[in-house]
Amino acid sequence: MTETTHQDTGRTGLGGASGLFAIRLATGLVQGLALYLLYLAADKNAWPETQPALFGALALAAGYGPVVVLAAAGRIKPLALALWTGVAAVVLALLGAHDVARQSADAFRQAPFLSFPVLAFGAAALFIAHHLIVPAIRERRWIVDYPEYFDVAWKAGVQLALSLGFTGAFWLLLHLGAALFKMIGLSFLQDILREAWFSIPVTVLIFATAVQLTDVRDGLIRGVRTVALMLLSWLLLVITVLVGGFLAALPFTGLDGLWETRSATALVLSAAAALIVLINTAYQDGRPDNLPPVVLKYGVRVASVLIAPLVILALWGLGLRIGQHGLTPDRIIAAACALVGAVYGVGYLLAAAKPGGWMKPLERTNVVAAVLSVLVILALFSPLADPAMMSVKDQIARLERGAVSARDFDYDFLRFESGKVGTAALDVLTRSANAETARLARAAKARDYRSGSTPRDRRDRATAIRLQPALGQTIPASFTEQLERQVDQLFNCTSDSPCTVRTLDLDGDGREDVLVAMARTVLAYDQDAEGQWRLAARYEVSCSRNAEALESALSTGVTTAPAALPDLVVGGQKLQASPEIRCDDTRRR
Repeated sequence: MTETTHQDTGRTGLGGASGLFAIRLATGLVQGLALYLLYLAADKNAWPETQPALFGALALAAGYGPVVVLAAAGRIKPLALALWTGVAAVVLALLGAHDVARQSADAFRQAPFLSFPVLAFGAAALFIAHHLIVPAIRERRWIVDYPEYFDVAWKAGVQLALSLGFTGAFWLLLHLGAALFKMIGLSFLQDILREAWFSIPVTVLIFATAVQLTDVRDGLIRGVRTVALMLLSWLLLVITVLVGGFLAALPFTGLDGLWETRSATALVLSAAAALIVLINTAYQDGRPDNLPPVVLKYGVRVASVLIAPLVILALWGLGLRIGQHGLTPDRIIAAACALVGAVYGVGYLLAAAKPGGWMKPLERTNVVAAVLSVLVILALFSPLADPAMMSVKDQIARLERGAVSARDFDYDFLRFESGKVGTAALDVLTRSANAETARLARAAKARDYRSGSTPRDRRDRATAIRLQPALGQTIPASFTEQLERQVDQLFNCTSDSPCTVRTLDLDGDGREDVLVAMARTVLAYDQDAEGQWRLAARYEVSCSRNAEALESALSTGVTTAPAALPDLVVGGQKLQASPEIRCDDTRRR
């Protein structure tokens, strides 16, 4: 395959290469300073925690906004560059502010408070939108010829990859040099690398420098792109054979195994995405002089037909999960990805089936899908289609209509995974007329960590726990009724090795506490004001020879002894001692 080399006709008069380098260097300096000031604010000041939405907005805008200047400088006129950068920064700030504003207060523990999805999808939306807008500005048309989109986007992709690689290599060399100096007793470079005032601005400046270096050697970048596209295009044959074999085997294997993976939607959408990318590496800009070999042309047609079945499978599996368990933010995002995948699937299928120009409808499909992707991302990470809000409404509706019982309802989802709207809904459930719903909602509200499994999973695990009372004692009924809350600690208590349980008033409050002896640990549980059992302490056996008879010893009796070392109060904080245990020390502790 060959690739037509086009001169970059969109260069603007900004003083040539030196002028562009000055602009990019200044942009890197401003971005580095802004990010460092935000870091200082998060580390030293209280306002980021009192105004987290503002901090999140500034962080996302400062992190991604200047990249627009780095990428578009010299390609569009200064006024257009300023307007597009301003619009991008404002939209990014709004996305960041909304992402932080919807989170619960528990999330505001570490700046920049932004969730991973908004960081990932925000970057994707900016990349796509930038390479739709810049060609339109250059050509002064809303829609430009497809080769222009291809040229700008794929060149920028290669440039981005090389710039990130250059920045990573720079840091590897710095750490190598620091290690060399460290060997001879000089740690100054290692100390400097750990300082934010150095690492943040230098990283941004090096990235800006890399963008400039890759930009001035336009022919080199196009050559690298040509080689990369050629290599990747031949991988299309591999994934086409694999996906074709997978789809051909489904009638014989059935779909049960696929659904049991609980990740079927993500897997098949990933396969569809791989097909889409590799098809485009073979198609390139669609010019007659860039047509691939005959074998790849047939491979592109076959691969284009395979996308639609994969998307149908993804939608099918997603529909089953939503029907069984309702909406969650992840399922809503997956549905949005499947929607974009459906556009690709239909468009590529029509392109493969349509006679005439080889795969020509693919070009319009790519542009439509790109625009749709940006719109979907903006909707998902704004109040228009907030996944958390939609999920909470759906889950509460399922509980109210009886699609899920109060015992099986995932209260932890409201508590930990759906932000402010979820905690507000959980507060309402704590006052529910249904006593079991209210009790379980209060228990979830009191927890400070997610259990890591669904209510049904916890109940199944709780039924497998085996406990035996100490001699002459009984296990409190309320404790066994609440075993679902303790499955993460009592998973070793099985029918083959049941754990011994003894009651004892440990803290002198007049109420019985529960001790559970396992192999090398005794767990102590107490009750809160609402009667909920909670883990209060762990007693560890440090000497292996003393652990063998632990459970039998607890069964016959246990006493308490005063602590060997007192607690310390330092700066108003209470510190508890953790004394070293020596196996040859026979003194009582």
